[in-house]
Amino acid sequence: MRSLQDAVYNWLTIKLVADNRPEDQAALDTTTFFRELLTEEHNVIDIHVHRKEEMYFVTCKLEKGERNYRFPTELIDCIYDQMEQNPERYQNYPI
Repeated sequence: MRSLQDAVYNWLTIKLVADNRPEDQAALDTTTFFRELLTEEHNVIDIHVHRKEEMYFVTCKLEKGERNYRFPTELIDCIYDQMEQNPERYQNYPI
């Protein structure tokens, strides 16, 4: 993934799903995949997320410095909201 911002967006979106569906192994695995991508390709040492009103604020500590991003909540919450509204489309299948 070329952009750190894109990788953070993807990680945060699936992390929200995994946090709210801890039995969803696919979401957990995908969260791990994107976290490893952040570490290995973008040298992210630590990541912190804070939600305030209509925005998610993300701080990435890098080997050299820090990057800050913000994303509208509706953008990040979109996939999880779809899953909640249409659970029949997003069944969790046990391993």
